Amino acid sequence: MPSHSGPTPAEDVRALVRNATTASLASLDLATGHPYASLVLTATAPDGRPLLLVSRLARHTRNILADPRSSLLVDGTSGSADPLAGGRATLIGQLAPVAGEMTGMARQRFLARHPNAEGYAGFADFGFYAFTPECAHYIGGFGRIVEVEAGDILVDTAGAESLLAAEAGIVAQMNADHADAINLYATALLGEPADSWRMSGIDPDGADLTAGRRAARLSFSKRVCNPDDARRTLADLAHAARGASPRAPEGLT
Repeated sequence: MPSHSGPTPAEDVRALVRNATTASLASLDLATGHPYASLVLTATAPDGRPLLLVSRLARHTRNILADPRSSLLVDGTSGSADPLAGGRATLIGQLAPVAGEMTGMARQRFLARHPNAEGYAGFADFGFYAFTPECAHYIGGFGRIVEVEAGDILVDTAGAESLLAAEAGIVAQMNADHADAINLYATALLGEPADSWRMSGIDPDGADLTAGRRAARLSFSKRVCNPDDARRTLADLAHAARGASPRAPEGLT
């Protein structure tokens, strides 16, 4: 039996969702019943659910409040000479307002990914919404078409409560004290161009990095469940990044 090489379809879908800054939202039009497509900004919750910040006055929001069934198209084909040969995923599920304790998390993570949204995030008609996928239709190029179940898309955050409670502090400290390490993660480990990279989130499976409109996912080789695990893992990755870039400065040990 041939051995598998490269990422699985589920891993590709998770990467597409984590790296996305925009998506196409399809809702059921309240007036006509037709599919209605619109462009939205996206971030992700720690478990990988897409997060949106939308106004109740928007047509897509009125549609969702009447019927939460919807889809998100996440397109990873930007810059491809042949977009139809690139990766994209249609997530099928439901979009609903974020409530209770999740509101602070959604705000923190969304604004870390889209700081310009802070100017309107506090408007009375705007609110955060979470998309819960039931499955994904993944296309990784010609002939690579796979249905991926929700359980293979989302990250189990059970047992990582202390990590998530400390997330804001970890991210703030990394950005304030270890900007060089973050830039090395992006350039030396992920092959991204040099830029003002920042960390926008951390979860059991990895950390999210951003630079302007660009986003990148730093995956962990093993599950991280608490702040001590996170520090050790990030230090190990900084060491690996310095090894891949010999002229890099020391830090995060």
